[in-house]
Amino acid sequence: MPCLFQNSKPRPAAHPGGARGTHSSGKGYEQLKQECLRRGVLFEDPDFPACNSSLFFSENPPIPFIWKRPGFWQHNEWLDVVIDDRLPTFKGRLVFLHSAELNEFWSALLEKAYAKLNGSYESLKGGSTIEAMEDFTGGIGETYDVKEAPDNFCEILGKALKRCSMVGCSIDTSSAAESEARTPFGLVKGHAYSVTGIEEVSYRGQQVQLIRIRNPWGQVEWNGPWSDNSAEWHSVSPSEQRRLSQAARDDGEFWMKFEDFKVHFDKVEICNLTPDALEDSTAHKWEVAIHQGSWVRGATAGGCRNFLETFWTNPQIKLHLTEKDDGQDGCTFIAALMQKGRRKLKKLGAEMLTIGYSIYESPGRDERLGKDFFKYHPSKARSKTYINLREVSHRFKLPPGDYILIPTTFEPHQEADFCLRIFSEKKAITEDLDENVAIDLPEPLPPTPSPQETEEEKQFRALFEQISGKDMEISAEELEYVLNAVLKKTKNIKFKNLSLTSCRNIISLMGTNGYGKLEFSEFKVFWEKLKKWINIFLQFDFDKSGSMSSYELRGALKAAGYQLNNYLLQLIVLRYSDEQFQIEFDDFLNCLIRLENASRVFQALSVENKEFINLNICEFINLGMNI
Repeated sequence: MPCLFQNSKPRPAAHPGGARGTHSSGKGYEQLKQECLRRGVLFEDPDFPACNSSLFFSENPPIPFIWKRPGFWQHNEWLDVVIDDRLPTFKGRLVFLHSAELNEFWSALLEKAYAKLNGSYESLKGGSTIEAMEDFTGGIGETYDVKEAPDNFCEILGKALKRCSMVGCSIDTSSAAESEARTPFGLVKGHAYSVTGIEEVSYRGQQVQLIRIRNPWGQVEWNGPWSDNSAEWHSVSPSEQRRLSQAARDDGEFWMKFEDFKVHFDKVEICNLTPDALEDSTAHKWEVAIHQGSWVRGATAGGCRNFLETFWTNPQIKLHLTEKDDGQDGCTFIAALMQKGRRKLKKLGAEMLTIGYSIYESPGRDERLGKDFFKYHPSKARSKTYINLREVSHRFKLPPGDYILIPTTFEPHQEADFCLRIFSEKKAITEDLDENVAIDLPEPLPPTPSPQETEEEKQFRALFEQISGKDMEISAEELEYVLNAVLKKTKNIKFKNLSLTSCRNIISLMGTNGYGKLEFSEFKVFWEKLKKWINIFLQFDFDKSGSMSSYELRGALKAAGYQLNNYLLQLIVLRYSDEQFQIEFDDFLNCLIRLENASRVFQALSVENKEFINLNICEFINLGMNI
């Protein structure tokens, strides 16, 4: 179940100095440290105890671990993770990550903090290099299949290195037996190399593109063209060699021709760092925009474009691209969609959802796009694929203009929190279209008596007199009787029962005398409203089942005069829909009554005393819906 409240307004990138504490005590590192010093004890972490559940969630440990003492960024926020220094060992040796030196423990302690953040050591299983790079730097990841890389791939790598991005590359293996196997050219399969430079060199009157690779082993190097001792360097001037820091030494770092790189390597991963992670003097920093949101069943979990009936209900984020890249015709940006907290939920059986996104050219309206728009307009761009990874990212270059980005799960009705990050060459402006939504309150219909009553009005007055009795006013009890009697006989709608409380709310909404009863003119206005609401309900009951899909609630409420943001819509859906995401008419009617009452009270308070309440209308209605 995702967290409902997500402030989805654009926000600046998180800074490590503002890390949010995660310890259950509410204390940060310094407070916990001082407390332990005062008590003269070593810290033991109750949030991540030294026991089996912190190691595995699906099975018992295969061997008896003994915890010994030696003698972060997640989801767009820096986290202050506090751990003790007890580490799992077997026969006196560390079980998981360890250094070559037996008395060096920093890597094991870092791994423990990462395991705590994700719930257990087992939760770290099946991760990826790029995921870890993101979590330890706060950056945004890209993965390229070298054989299918874009034509400007060399330019992309060059810009990444100028931005101090972390760039890794590797050669695929076809089986476990091939892991760490050496090729005839001195390269190692399944090995994590890093890219450290992209340069052009003058060679026999021509410019040759070279790429510098580093093997973290510090040895074992490429032995093909442009390797340390290759003949090609004999035709390069000493000054050029010095510029490239070229030296024939077995240090694990080597140059190779870019064309050869594309032949021999299969995958490149880039972790683009946020501006706060770079030195102030670093050139070519990314511009960053971030949005947080949720997919909630029945409200905003509409699935991909294959599910047209619900696709339009997903969150919609507007992207303004106003400035072209330097010397280019388009605007470059990276869109990265991350599902949050899934590793930590592994112990509850949760798996990574299949996620992706689509980008549409905006028609120019500052409001949510409806179903018909997506029926007749193709996407301008989209994520390369829908896949069950923690994050899906892709680089785009689009003409300046306004676009709508739709983040989705592949299947509808799947719930998760998400973080959408936009890294752009030039400043891009983003806004959540749901946050632009105002709650438009329909004005009450004033009674307009005509000089002569029509036959229908005479029949309506006779009905009112029959219900109200001699005082010519309808009480809540009388209203409850007549509404339930009428609505249960209304064709084509499913209706259970309207409560006495709901009828009192109707009288509170429509009544003006303060006596808790409705006069004829007030009852007549409400009756007109009721007929309008019934027609709206029938209009949005697309399958004519007598109930309305909760995904259609946004459109139905808009037809009734209300435009709601995602947060309030999600709250209403959770309150009024059933397990099949269906809403019957009595629930629809109750929803409208509560909305109108809460809105009118808010407006009255705002007019009478502007200092009375420091809430926006959505927050006020939220309080009203929970009362």
